[in-house]
Amino acid sequence: MTEIRQFETGANRDLADHKHDYEGFFSLPVMRAYGAYMHTNRKLKDGSLRDSDNWQNGIPKDVYMKSAYRHFVDWWSLHRGYPTYDFEGKEVEMREAICGLLFNAMGYLHEEISEESRY
Repeated sequence: MTEIRQFETGANRDLADHKHDYEGFFSLPVMRAYGAYMHTNRKLKDGSLRDSDNWQNGIPKDVYMKSAYRHFVDWWSLHRGYPTYDFEGKEVEMREAICGLLFNAMGYLHEEISEESRY
């Protein structure tokens, strides 16, 4: 028999202890920083703006891996106290390096999950 939560208002629901707690699993400040990073990187070199979910159309996993390594090396360099610059000479900041790594890890995982669901 399933236990029920009863609220003072009279509303009731089943217990939530077996459900995923997404609100608790994710950090709000991290989500805000990641969203800001993603928004900044929507702008293409020609000035156009790509859709926020454009990456979900599919990027090869080897592209994600190579990019993840670059961002990881930036993160590692900054962690070790080295000044770090991108390939255009712009200084890389810690938050940018970590968000870039997160993007590539999530994109790679997206491709893994997409492949699994195709079969």
